[in-house]
Amino acid sequence: MGWWQVNADTLAGSRFVVSPLAETFASLKVLHAGEGAHPGELAWLTEHLPAYRRRLSRDPVTALLVRSGLGRAWIADFLTPTPGEAAGFAEEVARVRDTDPATARDDLAVSRPGPLPALLRRDDLPQRAADLLEFVWEETVRPDWERRRRVLEADVLARTAQLGQGGWAAVLDALGPGTRWLGGDRLQVNPHANPPREISGAELLFVPVTPQRHGWVSWDEGERYAVVYPCAGVLTDGPVTSVPAGLGTLLGDARARILVLLDSPMSTTQLVALTGQGLGSVGRHLRVLLDARLVRRRRAGRSVLYYRSAAGEVLVTAQRG
Repeated sequence: MGWWQVNADTLAGSRFVVSPLAETFASLKVLHAGEGAHPGELAWLTEHLPAYRRRLSRDPVTALLVRSGLGRAWIADFLTPTPGEAAGFAEEVARVRDTDPATARDDLAVSRPGPLPALLRRDDLPQRAADLLEFVWEETVRPDWERRRRVLEADVLARTAQLGQGGWAAVLDALGPGTRWLGGDRLQVNPHANPPREISGAELLFVPVTPQRHGWVSWDEGERYAVVYPCAGVLTDGPVTSVPAGLGTLLGDARARILVLLDSPMSTTQLVALTGQGLGSVGRHLRVLLDARLVRRRRAGRSVLYYRSAAGEVLVTAQRG
């Protein structure tokens, strides 16, 4: 397994950030795999995969670059620069474009098995990679970025609430497969047998993305390290979670969906992002659930978080059974 040595000061100073480039690269990985994890991703693939494949069919160099850079066990480092604080997509993708060509070739030699193909022994690989990322951003992510950003920010708020309830160990254990707190200042970041890294004193970032099967790590050696993980919310055009039929009949589908979503504390902003309902509708449903004593609320910083009461938990659990 791959793990990082993280001292208390580094962990205490770590934070969550939203990265347009990370979201775009995760979307590129979905396009490359051609497989969706849920109906929302499948619908997105149906809309965008044909144009993506047409583009690569016209550009065999970039097609080979993608196949080589998205290795099974390792991603070419130059494709995933570590996010900066509040950086926009243009600023982030410029770091890919500005990569030294020799560095890009070296990274590809690590991510793919065997010698580097002659077709990739060239100096325009960073430019080609940046151009492809810009295509994915402009055509498949940017049109829906505001909704994606709300889902990502909702995830960050939920993780922050979880931090207040269970501490960093609970947050890290829930980030996704392969990520967990091992104790003794050790953070497991993936299941691969990579050498440990000492990152104490560096900046540690946690970066959510909406594609559900895609995470990775990145770093600016000795300065900044990032764990990119699948967020808790998903992008769908319909229900974001399964609502038991009986619960929907009892409470109404929209109100039941909110109750089911409250497995962990959430704000009204999170619920709006995850359900697609308007702020007023979510507020009315929460008021009914509060009056019925099926949910409770508490303040966390500037946010008010809602969570299921014991009675609400019994009701949802009984319907799921």
